[in-house]
Amino acid sequence: MIEIDNTSLYRVINIKHGYNNRFRLEIPDLTINKGISIGFIGSNGSGKSTLFRILAFLETPSEGTIFFNGKNVYGRPLSIKNDVTLLLQKPYLLKRSVFENIVYGLKMRGEKKNLKQRAFEALRWVGLSPEDFSQRRWFELSGGEAQRVAIASRLILKPKVLILDEPTSNIDQLSASLIKEAITAIRNRFNTTLIISSHDHVWLNKVADNILIIHNGRITGSGTENIIEGPWYHDKDDLWIKTLLDGKKIFATKPLNPDSIALLNPSEIIIANVKQSHISAQNILNGVITSMSTANEFEKIKVNVEIHGISLACNLTQHAVHELKLLPGKNVWVIFKASSLKWQ
Repeated sequence: MIEIDNTSLYRVINIKHGYNNRFRLEIPDLTINKGISIGFIGSNGSGKSTLFRILAFLETPSEGTIFFNGKNVYGRPLSIKNDVTLLLQKPYLLKRSVFENIVYGLKMRGEKKNLKQRAFEALRWVGLSPEDFSQRRWFELSGGEAQRVAIASRLILKPKVLILDEPTSNIDQLSASLIKEAITAIRNRFNTTLIISSHDHVWLNKVADNILIIHNGRITGSGTENIIEGPWYHDKDDLWIKTLLDGKKIFATKPLNPDSIALLNPSEIIIANVKQSHISAQNILNGVITSMSTANEFEKIKVNVEIHGISLACNLTQHAVHELKLLPGKNVWVIFKASSLKWQ
């Protein structure tokens, strides 16, 4: 008999799902607890959207079992869908006013009381003035405004689970920041569980308690690690290389296959102000600090460095950050051993 913990909202067991023999999602075991914020990262086509549709009960997997709130969802009434809402990467707005878009879900549920008050509250959650936006038409909104309206239409339902598939895709930085504030506030207020994917790893790190990597339909590791995707090519001395946009190379030990994903722990990376020589590390790369924030690791600072098309997160002590005088925009050297790259 499968035991479900009282803190578990989802328990996914041996899920398998595919499309025309070209893709197969396989999740042996996944638990998502109540009230947490969990992020998923991975390349396009990795399986994130398929998993999200299954978790939103919009798609039934070919095999496996899903428990929600301790109960097997299959055979349950469709009302369970009211507990979960999904926002797709490209949100669809009805050809109506902003107000009508936001209250549509409530009306579909037969809830007709205090619609104006509730809609105005939802607009404020996402940083939009109700007086300025409630009567605007769908075509009068910018991309960021449309995304925030779409999120407001989900927040007004006060779901147990809010699933967001690339909510910051193709929107401005202000809208991304306001979306973060809105979903964090709704989580704190209603204990909403957040399930989010984003290619903006810096943004996601600020929102999620934990981040999982999904690749080729499988969960392959924790998102606290840096991801370096292939292809990898054999070089010499049993080393393999990935060539960056500017022609510089990352050296690694032999991968499982040429398209393997390499994981690099942020604590395995050293930062220097000048190029180092006569050291054993094979990887010495020049980059620019893009952001700095408090790391999940106690008393560490997370320093994100952009290096010729890839972004690497490095966890440094506060003392090291102070000694190196690190600030966003500074040019630095990133150093790590080829053996520090682990394969998934």
